Amino acid sequence: MTPHIKLVEIILYVRDQEASRLFYQKIFRREADLHVPGMTEFNLSATCKVGLMPNQGIAKILASKTPHPDTGHGIPRCELYLYVDDLRIEFENAVNSGATLISPILQRDWGDKVCYFADPDHHIIAFAEKQNILHPER
Repeated sequence: MTPHIKLVEIILYVRDQEASRLFYQKIFRREADLHVPGMTEFNLSATCKVGLMPNQGIAKILASKTPHPDTGHGIPRCELYLYVDDLRIEFENAVNSGATLISPILQRDWGDKVCYFADPDHHIIAFAEKQNILHPER
């Protein structure tokens, strides 16, 4: 059976598209795949993208149907939970990229080893490694 969802794109609403682009280029250690006024995209895999859209741009689309995204600034509004190959490398890169440390690398009770950061708009970024529960020494 073919899945009906072909691609996932997570779009973060940001105050400053250019500042967010530069931040995420450091976090992802790659250039944006698309960068035009109103949208920046990073292709993280064949089936997942992260987009950055200015608050003002999405506010035009949403009109008066929802609160303006600027009213939520400083409030964590989403979490990117990213499984990685080397958690220590991602932790150090996030620190060096200017991300705000929320929680250091810890073994979590759901089985993952995870650290948490916040981006300039206070969206949460988690870097995680799956732990082998049957053989924790691996």
